[in-house]
Amino acid sequence: MQKKIMLLGSGELGKEFVIAAQRLGQHIIAVDSYNEAPAQQVADEREVINMLDGAELDRIVAKHRPDIIVPEIEAIRTERFYDYEKQGIRVVPSAKAANFTMNRKAIRDLAAKELGLRTAAYRYANNLQELKEAVAVVGMPCVVKPLMSSSGKGQSVIKNEADIATAWEYAQSGKRGDQSEVIVEAFVKFNSEITLLTVTQDNGNTLFCLPIGHRQENGDYQESWQPAAVSEEHVKEAQDMAEKVTRALTGSGIWGVEFFLADEGVYFSELSPRPHDTGMVTLAGTQNLSEFELHARAVLGLPIAEITHERNGASSVILAKAEGVNPAFTGLEKVLGQPKTDIRLFGKPIARPNRRMGVVLTYDRPEADVDVIKQRAMDAAKSIEVV
Repeated sequence: MQKKIMLLGSGELGKEFVIAAQRLGQHIIAVDSYNEAPAQQVADEREVINMLDGAELDRIVAKHRPDIIVPEIEAIRTERFYDYEKQGIRVVPSAKAANFTMNRKAIRDLAAKELGLRTAAYRYANNLQELKEAVAVVGMPCVVKPLMSSSGKGQSVIKNEADIATAWEYAQSGKRGDQSEVIVEAFVKFNSEITLLTVTQDNGNTLFCLPIGHRQENGDYQESWQPAAVSEEHVKEAQDMAEKVTRALTGSGIWGVEFFLADEGVYFSELSPRPHDTGMVTLAGTQNLSEFELHARAVLGLPIAEITHERNGASSVILAKAEGVNPAFTGLEKVLGQPKTDIRLFGKPIARPNRRMGVVLTYDRPEADVDVIKQRAMDAAKSIEVV
């Protein structure tokens, strides 16, 4: 059963998905805004277009006639997906899911207003004056995010009045697409934050991976580990929330559902309808199937018999410190000389300060101390230098 899959966005997560899908005999067209993006390096075919140009999207879809469209990024004219579904093309997880989750406003209103999930207090703003009014309602400190962005771009914290104008300008510079509107969120006094990888399937059965803990800096993940230490009560609450929101959005695939864990319970934070960056820890063999293998099976409607916990593991990102092209890496021998340690370099042709260029993976037996494994990953990542 070979399908033609069009991947929209070809970053490091897309690259691992392409590999997983090709191992199941699939044909992949990798699309991105620049040539030699990571997933394009391993795909069967490639296209380079501006995915915010609806006419260009229509052109390549008509050219390739894919069976399945898999979005990997936010900056896409997702409203075109409804028409593609009418043409008989499967959109992953669904056109509705892609449209809702690519926009923080749609997904937050669905979670808070329609499904009644616990979320941080929030308001929206279309301009600087509305932002000032929203901050007055939500209170300080608060977080400002563009409705469309990724990896923390355009996200900042407002601690005093002087920060408001700066936050507005930063949100506009970091947004994806042409929407100026931002979301203003109250701070949640949380003890930890987790990603709950959730797998929805054509048979209606929803599966959950063990919770993944992660640390973020400037809105982007730095380390992740699995399993995270979470009470059974909080796990159940998070699973119930994840099942409600994914069922409402419809479709099959893997979802990265983010939660804050606080004394009063679990807060829904955000959701991605695709493999999650914190889920790269599953490449360390923490599960019998990585998040990318799970996504490929769910997308293709293939059975997933079970998700089992095989190891404890951690990931730590390798960041560039300067701009450059065709980067090389030093320190590989030192890191790979350590036991139960691995590296994934993404193959990005351009480096810039704080760009994620790779990840170090560490692991040990299921009863091993996760904090020790995590520290090993962090120390090893510091040994890799992007040149």
